[in-house]
Amino acid sequence: MRELYENYRPLLFSIAYQMMGSVSDAEDAVQDVFVKLADRDLAQLKEPKSYLCKMVSNRCLDMLKSTQRQREQYFGPWLPEPIETSAEDTAETVVRGELLSYAMLVLLERLSPLERAVFILREALGFEYPDIAELVEKTEVYCRKLFSRARAKMGFDPEMPIQPEAADEEWVHRFLSALEQGSMDSVLSLLSKDVVITSDGGGKASAAVHPIVSPIFVARFALGVYRKFSAADGDIQIEHVSLNGQPGIVFRSQEGVEGVMLLHVEGDRIRDLFVVRNPDKLQHL
Repeated sequence: MRELYENYRPLLFSIAYQMMGSVSDAEDAVQDVFVKLADRDLAQLKEPKSYLCKMVSNRCLDMLKSTQRQREQYFGPWLPEPIETSAEDTAETVVRGELLSYAMLVLLERLSPLERAVFILREALGFEYPDIAELVEKTEVYCRKLFSRARAKMGFDPEMPIQPEAADEEWVHRFLSALEQGSMDSVLSLLSKDVVITSDGGGKASAAVHPIVSPIFVARFALGVYRKFSAADGDIQIEHVSLNGQPGIVFRSQEGVEGVMLLHVEGDRIRDLFVVRNPDKLQHL
């Protein structure tokens, strides 16, 4: 049992985290899998990877059905919990090469639980369709249709490969530099005309109740957030941290993390800004 846990926990957590968008829910799903596994005769487990992936996928599908109503009643926009990926030995370590960008996790909220499962297994983890069909207990043809439908709902051209959109370190430095200057023009020069900023306070921290659109309003909001944290008499530290496999910005006080910001760059401009301030989603950072 211990060997199975050590070998497959990162993979199972990667699946569960991307399915749920929540660190605590992913941990619970993985824990449930190994609790159930304790009642099995491990000697009869011929393909442990496939069996464990199926177990965690099914567990997450069940959990998503029960959490869907909670997310519909959530105060303001719901964003996935950011996860730190800079430390090598954290409890939340994931398989880094098999982790969708944060912007992609946000788009997954448009999908049904089954579409979400198929998309993650195919796009993030590279499973072949026969294996996906076995894991979700559907036909291969139906899984292909689910994947195609998921791409359409997420706004991807069916004929084009999905390109990674995470901002790199240079973009984060450029954006922070513009905020530090306090220059509206400098910030605007980095933003797409279709830019959107989405902030998640969950009713427990100050955040915009609705997504903010148009470059001028996004720039004002971003500058306001930065000024608020910068004016805290040195009590707030602004750190560069690897979040979800990409450079992110963390605002940290002596009490803990006050907020995080992640960027999505498209067409050489910032297309999305994501700000998470709900303290429940920052406890593990």
